[in-house]
Amino acid sequence: MLMRDLQIDWLKCFLAVVDKGSLSGAAPDLNRSQSAVSMQLKKLEQALQCELIQRSNRQLQLTPEGELLLGYARRILNLHEEVRMAIHNEELSGRIRLGVPDDYAAKYLTPVLKKFASLHHKVDIELNCEQSTSLIPRIESGDLDLALISREHSRQGTLLFYEPMVWVGSQQFDVWKNNPLQIAVYEATSLAKRSAIQSLALQGKSYRVVYNSSSLAGQIAAVESGLAVAVFTRCSVPSHLKILGSEHGLGPLQPMHVAVYRSKSSLNSKAVSYLHDLLISTLREATT
Repeated sequence: MLMRDLQIDWLKCFLAVVDKGSLSGAAPDLNRSQSAVSMQLKKLEQALQCELIQRSNRQLQLTPEGELLLGYARRILNLHEEVRMAIHNEELSGRIRLGVPDDYAAKYLTPVLKKFASLHHKVDIELNCEQSTSLIPRIESGDLDLALISREHSRQGTLLFYEPMVWVGSQQFDVWKNNPLQIAVYEATSLAKRSAIQSLALQGKSYRVVYNSSSLAGQIAAVESGLAVAVFTRCSVPSHLKILGSEHGLGPLQPMHVAVYRSKSSLNSKAVSYLHDLLISTLREATT
């Protein structure tokens, strides 16, 4: 039995469901009812003659065939959009207000912006570097269009990958031997701070907060000077600092759930849509 040709709408539904984690979450983005999204998925599975998504206990899980289709579907839709724009001589323009924490900017955002800028010269990007706890309310209020964030709830954007968290200390100072342990932390609402405190509490380890800073540069300075140890995302650890672990008496940390979060007010912007999709396709492929 021959497989039927795949339709673009089917692939769009498939990606939206994967990105949102549910049929109900995907429906508003597609301007379809939940039942219509379900029907599109069913048609895609019938065309490919295999199950793509398993539905159980209100959770969706990709089958091996679904995992295989995911990368192809993103490339097909990206190429489809490029062809459409080229044929109609369309060029994206406008402004994107983009947010990112300092620790994700260099490794994750820079390669995506290079790719985007090479294709869309008429789009101006206004970059805001702040902690996720500051970026999230700005997305929700419409003050920003798009942000790369460490999310706390599944409703906060589309999950991209899990970023490991690590304890960091100076090569010159054995601060980790001190009792109580001297730690540097971000602001009170920071997920990194909560992760550090929870890890120490589970160990029953005494500690003292000796330095507070909302910036990565401030945290690095505190560690470099031997003032404290700190918790960093692994991607942001400078090579001259030391990653600490169980051999230093420090327990494991929960990873960050890194997501791309988009404001509702930007849903009609083609430029934001393109960068949003580029962040998903590039960062998901790079971290799998």
